[in-house]
Amino acid sequence: MSRKVREIKKTFKIFCEGDTEYLYMEGMRRACRLSISLKMVNMEGGGYSSFLDDLRKDGNANCLAKFIIIDGDRAVKEYGERENLRKLLEYCKIQNASGRTPHILIINYPDFEYIGCLHTPKYKGQNVEQYIIKEMGYKDIGAFKSDKCIYKTLNTKGNSCDIMQEALRKRDCFVRNTFRIHTNRFEIKVSTGYDWEKLECRGSNLDELFFLLRAFS
Repeated sequence: MSRKVREIKKTFKIFCEGDTEYLYMEGMRRACRLSISLKMVNMEGGGYSSFLDDLRKDGNANCLAKFIIIDGDRAVKEYGERENLRKLLEYCKIQNASGRTPHILIINYPDFEYIGCLHTPKYKGQNVEQYIIKEMGYKDIGAFKSDKCIYKTLNTKGNSCDIMQEALRKRDCFVRNTFRIHTNRFEIKVSTGYDWEKLECRGSNLDELFFLLRAFS
């Protein structure tokens, strides 16, 4: 009798900064039963270069693609971070051009708190902190950032990630990736483009993550 070959399932890896993004992705992973692996990157003292260091050390075995989710405000506010972001972008472009495991850079500008507001249909560009407190019911911005049920919170009572994605598709953003996918071969080809003049455009390409998760679910 021939031995049954165990099928090894490929997964997505998500590298993210901060508790909020991690808690959101973990909530989504559990709620939707997604095959993703999460890693929170410690940016203390390293900024965007911390992501580059972690990516260079990370293995590619059984990995379908890597998402790198960061806030863009550091590149505007902190000295040297624009250059570190450029290096991170170029590293991802090189990985994608090589045909190895795709590296998909996602930039939220100015930050994930803004993206959180976009989950709600009433948000029309108001001050983010005031909106989170007055309209979303948090006592302060810190409570929002540390909410362990943030994914569930942003996807209930008529709010949803679908609303957020629709809002993002209507906006310009700094980074856009284009994809050629073959789901039956578990293959993703990525081309990364970016425009420095759009660095401070409020928005994100986070909708690309949802697009690929749906394609391979």
